[in-house]
Amino acid sequence: MAILPLLLCLLPLAPASSPPQSATPSLCPRRCRCQTQSLPLSVLCPGAGLLFVPPSLDRRAAELRLADNFIASVRRRDLANMTGLLHLSLSRNTIRHVAAGAFADLRALRALHLDGNRLTSLGEGQLRGLVNLRHLILSNNQLAALAASALDDCAETLEDLDLSYNNLEQLPWEALGRLGNVNTLGLDHNLLASVPAGAFSRLHKLARLDMTSNRLTTIPPDPLFSRLPLLARPRGSPASALVLAFGGNPLHCNCELVWLRRLAREDDLEACASPPALGGRYFWAVGEEEFVCEPPVVTHRSPPLAVPAGRPAALRCRAVGDPEPRVRWVSPQGRLLGNSSRARAFPNGTLELLVTEPGDGGIFTCIAANAAGEATAAVELTVGPPPPPQLANSTSCDPPRDGDPDALTPPSAASASAKAADTGPSTDRGVQVTEHGATAALVQWPDQRPIPGIRMYQIQYNSSADDILVYRMIPADSRSFLLTDLASGRAYDLCVLAVYEDSATGLTATRPVGCARFSTEPALRPCGAPHAPFLGGTMIIALGGVIVASVLVFIFVLLMRYKVHGGQPPGKAKTPAPVSSVCSQTNGALGPPPTPAPPAPEAHTVVQLDCEPWGPGHEPVGP
Repeated sequence: MAILPLLLCLLPLAPASSPPQSATPSLCPRRCRCQTQSLPLSVLCPGAGLLFVPPSLDRRAAELRLADNFIASVRRRDLANMTGLLHLSLSRNTIRHVAAGAFADLRALRALHLDGNRLTSLGEGQLRGLVNLRHLILSNNQLAALAASALDDCAETLEDLDLSYNNLEQLPWEALGRLGNVNTLGLDHNLLASVPAGAFSRLHKLARLDMTSNRLTTIPPDPLFSRLPLLARPRGSPASALVLAFGGNPLHCNCELVWLRRLAREDDLEACASPPALGGRYFWAVGEEEFVCEPPVVTHRSPPLAVPAGRPAALRCRAVGDPEPRVRWVSPQGRLLGNSSRARAFPNGTLELLVTEPGDGGIFTCIAANAAGEATAAVELTVGPPPPPQLANSTSCDPPRDGDPDALTPPSAASASAKAADTGPSTDRGVQVTEHGATAALVQWPDQRPIPGIRMYQIQYNSSADDILVYRMIPADSRSFLLTDLASGRAYDLCVLAVYEDSATGLTATRPVGCARFSTEPALRPCGAPHAPFLGGTMIIALGGVIVASVLVFIFVLLMRYKVHGGQPPGKAKTPAPVSSVCSQTNGALGPPPTPAPPAPEAHTVVQLDCEPWGPGHEPVGP
């Protein structure tokens, strides 16, 4: 019982127990500053020289700033399990790649800054999981492509989208039209050349649209623009006003931009780039009456065509106007033609029938239309019977002409009458193509004495196969000209103009002399031209013959050398037998072979001798 009071006295001297520590101590990467004393937690690593996202991040952080580092990629595991993160800044790094699903766990993220990096594209899945994202900053990258589904997860919540200072030539306009809550849309300093009509009609909350410094020549009218007042500057503008910036674009100030000029707006720095009469003038200083368009005019169309059934046919139609007219085709049955299994319509006004049928013949109508009106032209197509089948190995050819195949020949009466029946009267009395060949034609015209002060003549011509107009300047004293740069088998339209000085105005003027239509002769096929397989076999046989002959010659040379060396290989010389000489004087006397004497040490009189070899296998030969 005496021990109990003693223990009670010692209890106050015992050390107080420490408070329980947190089960998961906070982590802070090196060179970073972390705010962990109070909520929300934040990790601040700007300008820390990081090469990658630190792995030792506190996954409870609500703010993560990694700007001004050297991070090259964002991997799937870098931001995993950071479900409470609200603000993420990766600005001004060297990010080239973002893994698919890298932000999948950031379902609470409100702001994502990826500006100032090196992203070239944003594909499907890279922004997956950002269902609460409101601010997406992608400016100052190298973006050239944006997938249509890249913004699907954040389409309903996004309020601020910045795509400025990139390399975008096209945008998924349908996907941008679904951003119903967006307030600010930055598309400036890109390479956009056109905006489709109605692209912003569903963006009812849009307050600022920046399309500065692109390649836009026109801006189509949009219901959004006509519904809201447009002001040049946001300062002092009402809450419902739309701020539209479109300066720095090569605007073509014609009637298509009258709607924009009529909007109430303060003066700004937008300027016209074309037409030439308005180039360089401030957009808002040009009067509405100066925004004019020119109706289309058909400048070229295909002449009447005749093709056999089963062959392709190309119908061409060219038109000019302001704005550039759109060309459409109507079939002889009244149907509007477009791309199908049997026809292709090209933007340049060409209609190509891939396989013609007998029922395709008739009058095709070319319709060129723009904002100022429309123009029509008719092109006749005749579909004849299919050509007879030809044998694959046929060697038939066109009959040869005498002399040069490109020589000029006057057209025969039969061919001239046939062409006149097909094409009708096509030559004026003043201009005649008297002779023509496959690649050349001789043009003649009469003297133009009634026109005073003629300086020169001008010849203009083009082929029915293209719309390229070729000019030739001819001296004033000429009455004919030889064209030598023509293509074979084509129809040409040609006109001659007289260039003279107008005495009334003192300016240079032109007056048409006349026009003509002609066709060059088709190119001839050489007779008996061997087919490619035949030529290949002949070359192989010839080459084989050369190789065999070379081998035979080589063997013959070896045999001769072997025989010359007495049956021994050339490298082993046979030991010669002792040979003596049988000499006789030139008088023809012969005798027994004398014993060879040693050479005399002194010179003697030279006697011409006929010598024959003497030795084994040799016998003296008598006279």
